[in-house]
Amino acid sequence: MMANTLYKLGAALGLVLALSACAHQGAPALDEVGAPQVPATLSVDEADAKLKQVASERAAAENEFAVRELECYDKFFVNNCLDTAKEKRRLILVRLRAVEAEANYFKRAESVRLRDIDLARTQESARLDAEQRAAAVPKPVKVVTPEPAPPKPQGKSVAEREAEHAAKVAKQAAADAADAPHRAAREAQYAKKQADAVARQKRVAQRLAERQAEAQAKAAKAAAAASTPAVAAPVPVPPAK
Repeated sequence: MMANTLYKLGAALGLVLALSACAHQGAPALDEVGAPQVPATLSVDEADAKLKQVASERAAAENEFAVRELECYDKFFVNNCLDTAKEKRRLILVRLRAVEAEANYFKRAESVRLRDIDLARTQESARLDAEQRAAAVPKPVKVVTPEPAPPKPQGKSVAEREAEHAAKVAKQAAADAADAPHRAAREAQYAKKQADAVARQKRVAQRLAERQAEAQAKAAKAAAAASTPAVAAPVPVPPAK
């Protein structure tokens, strides 16, 4: 009796240690502030590829968690198994959200940069065109007259409006990057609710199937008993006189 108890305790301790080791596998590398380290994106194509890979890996992580969750209910330490599966999925989603935020930030910054380049080219082309037109037209004879006071500029200049627009874009990009962890947390919570609902539906369907099978077995047993003919009791023979 004592040997059997010690054996069970030893097996339980080994399982707990194994689950603890598994929980730390696949943890992403963290920087000084505890955020996952993400390699810098160098092109829009690379950013698109990262986003596509994130979507694929997120779906795979959710599928793996759903399968692992069902397997945990057959194990002795159900809660430990579920905690390990949840922690593994959490680490994967944290890394994927960091990659996704970095790729989206690069795409927004690259869009702003290209727009600024196009604007500069347009302004330079307009300047050169104005210089060519001015050189082609003969200069009129100047008449010395008092120059009127230059009118005050109405509104903001083009450069000022462009600077304000660039500042708004940078501010919005920074706000999006700061809100990325909160948005990712909301997405993870929603995904967890979805996975829990699917698991509950599976368990309810399994219980209904088991009950239906039990009811069918009872009905079949009752039908078999009803169809079996009753055995007649033997007729007593009177004793000989």
